[in-house]
Amino acid sequence: MGKGAETDFYDRLPVFDHFSQLLDPALYMPVPDNWELGLSDIVSSTAAIQAGRYKEVNTAAAAVIAAVANQLGTSEFPFVFGGDGASFALPDSQSDLARDALSAVAAWVRDAFGFELRIALVPVAEIRAQGHDVRIARFAASPDVSYAMFSGGGMAYAERCMKAGAFAIPPAPPGTLPDLTGLSCRFDEIRPERGVILSLIILPQPEADMAAFNALVSEVLALAEGQEAGRPLPDKGPPLASPFKGFGIEAKTVRTGGFHLWPLAKLAAGRLLSFMIFRTGRSLGGFNPSHYRRQLVENTDFRKFDDGLRMTLDCSPALADRLEALLSEAEKQGIARCGLYRQEAALMTCFVPSPTRSDHIHFVDGAMGGYAMAAQGLKPAV
Repeated sequence: MGKGAETDFYDRLPVFDHFSQLLDPALYMPVPDNWELGLSDIVSSTAAIQAGRYKEVNTAAAAVIAAVANQLGTSEFPFVFGGDGASFALPDSQSDLARDALSAVAAWVRDAFGFELRIALVPVAEIRAQGHDVRIARFAASPDVSYAMFSGGGMAYAERCMKAGAFAIPPAPPGTLPDLTGLSCRFDEIRPERGVILSLIILPQPEADMAAFNALVSEVLALAEGQEAGRPLPDKGPPLASPFKGFGIEAKTVRTGGFHLWPLAKLAAGRLLSFMIFRTGRSLGGFNPSHYRRQLVENTDFRKFDDGLRMTLDCSPALADRLEALLSEAEKQGIARCGLYRQEAALMTCFVPSPTRSDHIHFVDGAMGGYAMAAQGLKPAV
């Protein structure tokens, strides 16, 4: 495979549009050896969430994706949002870009929120040398947006390496601000229509029968696609927040330079205008709020596969009970490690490089801790 082919590897992947196809191994292509995985996660995120800082945790995680996308000039690269962290893959020809973005975000997260963001770059060749693989598929959430799915165990192995301190990258100097243009969310918490917001994680045990694990995932997906569950967004999109709710967090993403007040005043005016457009429903300058809301619902990233299944669902309490019982039995049989967390609302973090384009992306997590709290229920691998 030539250098150009390795660089555009992700662009050439086939795209599938039915999430239930994610277990088809033919859809996953091996990542070239000269690629690297970028990883991040917030140290002690559980404590931050318990202190009510889950919006800041989500924003810090999504900032990694926004920073890399802005450096690349596109969001069409393989990444995964994990609630309290994010991961991605890039060719080693872009490793300096990846390193700069990760270190800048780690510095910003430290300065803006007081969080420690662990960051690492792990070569795919090293992952394979340790007996793991990294394979990627592309799932089209809508005609305008696709998300990467990872299999092969390599991403999970790389995460373990990062948490053990291997391949670590130091944060940039204090005051460093990555390009976080487009990172925001101006919508309110999303209340469930069916009863509960359920954050769910299902990972295979290291020595599990993968046929049994795949059968478990298939059963969960079938239940999640029934009448008692659905995406955690109403058909018309999430409720609109007041114009200045969350302003403090978004203000931290803005480059102020020597003119501290002007950029913030511009941001405030933009938020107020956005609020008025969505409230009135009137189009302005080629922006149609109703069309944008429909795209938002379709583009939302509420389910993913990165060496395990992760979903945020709006479901009935009865279905949540059935899923919990099913996964508990799977744990007893040594098939999977599972975590579930029930909440009263979902939360959305947005990356919108341009409101007039259709490729805006939106990350959904539970509003009371989501994936991070579900992960606390995972039993150790055996």
